[in-house]
Amino acid sequence: MKFIVDLFPLVVFFGVYQQTDMYAATAAVMLACALQTFGYRVFSGGFDRNHVLAVLLVLPFGTLTLVLRDPIFIKWNGTVELWLLAAGLFGSQYIGKKPLIERMMGGGLDLPPEIWRQLNWAWIAFFLFSGACNIYVAYSWEEAAWMNFRMFGMTGMSIVFVVVQMVWIVRVLPPLDDSEDQDSREGSKAETKTEDASGH
Repeated sequence: MKFIVDLFPLVVFFGVYQQTDMYAATAAVMLACALQTFGYRVFSGGFDRNHVLAVLLVLPFGTLTLVLRDPIFIKWNGTVELWLLAAGLFGSQYIGKKPLIERMMGGGLDLPPEIWRQLNWAWIAFFLFSGACNIYVAYSWEEAAWMNFRMFGMTGMSIVFVVVQMVWIVRVLPPLDDSEDQDSREGSKAETKTEDASGH
């Protein structure tokens, strides 16, 4: 469900563009980001930091696009957002007790500190690479091609990255302590024998 909420502004941006033009799509995505941010607050009871960052960026970049009639500003919006996220992850490597990715994902995962640091670096690299791809396509391809890349290309890249990340996490998860398992089994056997002996 959260994934659908996160995609909402992008879907609105793409859909309005297909029916009208970049300027109408820009106005629509500004409204969609505001609705996403405050709607999530109403239904979940708190703000999502990524939604807040998105709306704080899309409003000035969108305004520049509409006032100056230049789509390059809204195209830069995604890259700046991704690079700011990368900067936040990088800073968390040295500020605080845990990297940011552990604070975001650590609730259901028990990983060694070194694995969390490696995972944090992987997200930094992914955000930097995705931001660079976005702006490269913005300057090198036609507007319609950039829009398709923004909707399908970057979304696909994100899905693939998350899948690869989960496979990697499964491979590096610490194995169960065999000695503890063996002690547990031996303890169970001893209890069974004691019960059998007391029953004779």
